[in-house]
Amino acid sequence: MKIVFMGTPDFSVPSLKKIIETYGVESVFTQPDKPKGRGKKMAYSPVKEVALENNITVFQPVKLKEDKEALDYLK
Repeated sequence: MKIVFMGTPDFSVPSLKKIIETYGVESVFTQPDKPKGRGKKMAYSPVKEVALENNITVFQPVKLKEDKEALDYLK
């Protein structure tokens, strides 16, 4: 079974970690990186950080309907 996780905020992280631990996750869809703080440095979403720590493929489409690569992957 291939599992794709979609989420962005902090409260998604515990669910993602449990699914990784129990079943494994093939890929993650999360919002694009955004500038954060006074220096406006680009920051990863909490879900992307967990995905990268676990060597999981990350997709960050601005609009899923318009991202051909992401849609092809989901098919």
